[in-house]
Amino acid sequence: MSFFGFEPGGVDKPKKAGRPRLVKAVAVPPAAALPMAAPVSPALADTPAAPSLNPAQAPSNLPTPPERPHAMTEHEAMAQALAQHPDFRVLRRLVPRSDYGAVNGQATRRVIVLDTETTGLDSKSESIIELAMLSVLVDAATGAPVGPVSVYESFEDPGKPIPPQITEITGIDDSMVQGQRIDDAAVNAMVQEADLVLAHNAGFDRPFVEARFPVFASKAWGCSFQGIDWKKEGSGSAKLEFLASERGWFYDAHRAQVDCHALLQVLASPLANGQTGLTRLLAGAGQTRYKLRATGAPFEAKDKLKARGYRWDGEGRVWWCSLGSDALLDAECAWLRAEVYGARSARVQLEAQDSRVQYSSRSGLLSERVV
Repeated sequence: MSFFGFEPGGVDKPKKAGRPRLVKAVAVPPAAALPMAAPVSPALADTPAAPSLNPAQAPSNLPTPPERPHAMTEHEAMAQALAQHPDFRVLRRLVPRSDYGAVNGQATRRVIVLDTETTGLDSKSESIIELAMLSVLVDAATGAPVGPVSVYESFEDPGKPIPPQITEITGIDDSMVQGQRIDDAAVNAMVQEADLVLAHNAGFDRPFVEARFPVFASKAWGCSFQGIDWKKEGSGSAKLEFLASERGWFYDAHRAQVDCHALLQVLASPLANGQTGLTRLLAGAGQTRYKLRATGAPFEAKDKLKARGYRWDGEGRVWWCSLGSDALLDAECAWLRAEVYGARSARVQLEAQDSRVQYSSRSGLLSERVV
């Protein structure tokens, strides 16, 4: 998961909220009687109001709220009343689900949703301090989770002091991890059963867990941050907290297990075309992605490449982009020929990455292509 709020490039950050709109006064009970999540969570106080979801995007598998005492019934009524008013949005605390209902013999795939908290950004020099995994079956036809959710979570002592800024973000301090170690056998057993491992920013999590647990290197991986075009889906941001808030939930972020539950429930919700995010990522696991390096691109083309979404590799001194299919690769080569290389004969470098290499620190199959 992202660290220090870091996300890979290519997704706009939420814009600052504009001047508040004057609204007609509404009679409401005293503030002390209002539900905790209405009208907005403090954690998202500086985030602009998310666009309303259309019926195709509305979650169909919202968790059933736990039984509440009589006093809370009034809060629920007030929350429902506020939700009907056009000037309010009600956010409910996300309730982790331990079971998604009976498995009735349908075809399923086992998915692991994973998150880590670490001492820093570089997997070569920093260490995991917390690992959480949820393992659940997904109905191959509907893309909905089914059956019980297996949970593994553990701290691990990094063998050095946790930086203060990490403790500030995660709430994890040296006393919590002292003498703790992740159970290798338990992790191996859970991962070996999985068909797909998912993380929200797998490019961060995968190198860390592969360095610690080699079993992850043999598994197909998907990334819910890069593997779904959230902007095209109508979302204002690809950050997990924002995606959850658009679906009516808030939660205390930056702890591994609750981030996993939030991601699973977001991915179990339908996208604009009615498919769940889980369906989209399971389908993507069978596709090869290409890292295209525009070798020998003329200097004067840099603005075009940057506007197109290419990134600069300072070490390799080359502009590159990532493409999710053969069709996109063909179209990109045609664009390079017309807009960058012109009449010049040129070769670009390709790195084919299947789901067992994507988001890892390992290289895919290298080749060249004439454009």
